[in-house]
Amino acid sequence: MPQNTAVPVVDFWFDPACPWAWMTSRWMDEAARQRDVEVHWHVMSLAVLNEGRDLPESYRTMLDGAWAAVRVVIAAERDHGEKVVKPLYDALGTRIHPGGRKDTAAIIAEALEEVGLPAELAAVGDTDEVDDLLRASHSRGIGLVGEDVGTPVVAIDGVGYFGPVITPAPTGEDAALLFDGLVAMARVPGFYELKRTRTAGPQF
Repeated sequence: MPQNTAVPVVDFWFDPACPWAWMTSRWMDEAARQRDVEVHWHVMSLAVLNEGRDLPESYRTMLDGAWAAVRVVIAAERDHGEKVVKPLYDALGTRIHPGGRKDTAAIIAEALEEVGLPAELAAVGDTDEVDDLLRASHSRGIGLVGEDVGTPVVAIDGVGYFGPVITPAPTGEDAALLFDGLVAMARVPGFYELKRTRTAGPQF
């Protein structure tokens, strides 16, 4: 049977607040170094996803604080194009996840400076100025997988799944082999789900 030799196109939806999306993004970076792949990065929002749901107070507080970063990434994309999304995500996520920081205003200010974006973008995080754009980006990802998921959402050639959820992020050939498997999975019509109980937290 002939192999599909087209370069896979990956669309990756993330919320900067999610440690599992961060782990998966590290794997995606490594897989892209090992395989010929075209990756596009997009924002989704755990706060939007969980609107109207009955949640523990601690998780609700976390979600309330997660709006600012996703809004700033969306505003940066609006003003400066898709090319800034991934570098800004990297700058934010490095501080939030392996850095273990929670000082959102300082994280956003430092990340914007690192990427060379205007400091004024930080102010968007406290407004609903870009919420229509944020919800549209979120909806495009969720529209591929349904509401009963989290972040990340990864689509390969337009076929989307929640995950993969991985820790630690595979490297080298292991990262490439996982990617190969997901490409094959995405090409099987009617394949929906694999899952097992997590026994470890994110290992940054």
